[in-house]
Amino acid sequence: MKKALILLILCFTTALFAQSKHEKIKALKVAHITKELDLTTKEAEEFWPIYNASEEKLHALRRTERKEIIKKIKDDFESLTNAEATALIEKSITIKEKELETFRQLVKDLKGIIPPKKIILLRKAEEDFKRQLLERFKKKRGN
Repeated sequence: MKKALILLILCFTTALFAQSKHEKIKALKVAHITKELDLTTKEAEEFWPIYNASEEKLHALRRTERKEIIKKIKDDFESLTNAEATALIEKSITIKEKELETFRQLVKDLKGIIPPKKIILLRKAEEDFKRQLLERFKKKRGN
């Protein structure tokens, strides 16, 4: 398993040179999650398609939030009416509900593929990755 993990990380590292920043971050995240969850080959084959589909849904929801809510607040906050603000709040709540439903579906789909403990560990691995990414960004901006 360790040889497979090292090979996987080596492949990702090599592929990083020819990718955009978004693709690089995604590859680093995949390597981080794979390492932290210590997925078997069988688990990885079933896990990644489900996880990637869930991530695509979440990405689309966040893009909608940025486009329809945050941009409106940022660009036109002063002229925002109470009715428009209420509509934006409701839209934001709807998006958050869809994010929660996407997470529920992910957990449901992963049960039986990986143990519940690894599902919990997935959340921790995602949070750890975000924190590491922010720290790298801060260090880079500091230089």
